[in-house]
Amino acid sequence: MADTDILAGHAATKPAKPAVVFQGRVLDFDSLNRRANRAANMFLSLGCEPDDRVAVMSFNSATGFEITNGLRKAGLVVTGINYRLRGPEVAYVLNDSGARVVVAGPDHVDVVETARSEVIGDVRYIAVGDRVPAGWLGFEELMRAASEEAPDGSDADGPGLLKSMTYTSGTTGHPKGAWRPKGINLENVLQVIMIFGLTESDVHLMCGPGYHSAVGFFSALHQLLGSTVVVQQKFEADDALDLIERNRVTTSFMAPTLLQRLLDAQERRPRDVSSLRALIIGAAPFPYALKQRAESVFGQILWEFYGATETGINTVLRPEDQLRKPGSCGTAVPGQEIRLVDAEGRDAPDGTPGEFMVRNTWLAEYYKRPDATSSSLHDGYFSVGDVAYRDDEGYYYICDRQIDMIISGGVNIYPAEVEAVLHAHPAVADAAVIGVPDDQWGESVKAIVQRRPGASATAEELIAFCDARIAGYKKPRSVDFVDEIPREPAGKLLKRKLRERYWAGAGRTI
Repeated sequence: MADTDILAGHAATKPAKPAVVFQGRVLDFDSLNRRANRAANMFLSLGCEPDDRVAVMSFNSATGFEITNGLRKAGLVVTGINYRLRGPEVAYVLNDSGARVVVAGPDHVDVVETARSEVIGDVRYIAVGDRVPAGWLGFEELMRAASEEAPDGSDADGPGLLKSMTYTSGTTGHPKGAWRPKGINLENVLQVIMIFGLTESDVHLMCGPGYHSAVGFFSALHQLLGSTVVVQQKFEADDALDLIERNRVTTSFMAPTLLQRLLDAQERRPRDVSSLRALIIGAAPFPYALKQRAESVFGQILWEFYGATETGINTVLRPEDQLRKPGSCGTAVPGQEIRLVDAEGRDAPDGTPGEFMVRNTWLAEYYKRPDATSSSLHDGYFSVGDVAYRDDEGYYYICDRQIDMIISGGVNIYPAEVEAVLHAHPAVADAAVIGVPDDQWGESVKAIVQRRPGASATAEELIAFCDARIAGYKKPRSVDFVDEIPREPAGKLLKRKLRERYWAGAGRTI
């Protein structure tokens, strides 16, 4: 093994320090390193080779850290699967990524099993937990048979930053795998650590879903530093506060929706959260009223950033600016070349909205989708379709989207996928899906449906129809029926016209 392995270094210098705390179990750095070595050798024994994809579908757990560190040591690429996806959606990700191995947590073996019949190629299936279906391999049995010595040739290219491929929803209805063939630049990692002031002495709470790129990234940063990561299987606000109090948690990352729930729980039954020094917020717009409330409860510890899976972290708003700059997502992170481009392709002056485009060393590409990658690039600048303006102090404000994406509770939802399901219902003549204001989630999914003549499908029936075919978070929360869906003569949906009715008076546009 190369002597630059980060985890092995921590195991040598602080073997007994807690690396992962999960449901009362403490995994120290020495134990985690040995378990990660076993995991690496396990995957290699199954025929995996460097840069092969290994898909993981599971709730957060200590085992997840053993697996991801093992993948890192073996030079493999982890593909996290959203655990709310259904069988056909899982099969699509597995086929598109070309995954050689799939690891399913105890709660997700069944959904992966339903996807098997649609998966193409020779794929090995590993079940974590006691139940191992026919045709599957048992994780613990494989681990017992694997050596806990470091695998040959691991981390030969440096400190061993995990390569990952994250699937982001696409406007065509199919997700796209965003990945960086060379991994994440170490300089970018060190820059983020310095910006947020992360240290080895921090105790980090991982409370959001690990398949979310930012949740996994901030947890990995802390482990890179040799910090302790406290893992919550799934977010529950009272439990999160108890973990913060019990473990003296200092940092966490979460979407605004989770922060709102945390505040509600803290106001119901206060816990000692004085150890917190940095709550990092991202993944969705951060309402100003929520910032005011959070500061009144937690103090001036809020950080906000704007970025995307494809472009990394582009802007940061520091704690002292949260209330001074209402609506801002901060100033540019050093090394970011940001352009705001108007409809004519010119740079928009300060105070004027333009499409947010960025050039940096973070940029990802879409796996096997050069067309999608090139359509997002403009003279080397990448755009995910957001519109922003900049003030005269250099602070950016995201104000709209070029595309129709809905962000509900920090999760990206693309209407085209939901519309495709609605169009498959026999009572639906036409349908449009938009995001509408929601005080808790930021946006919720609304379907606007034109029924076929004589059809009498109800809103409840259409919602249930969607729920059976796509992940629950994507299904419409409400359905409105209209006589005709507004379209241009060429057939393009007039989404903006539909949105105006619901967003008028909301005081915001996203």
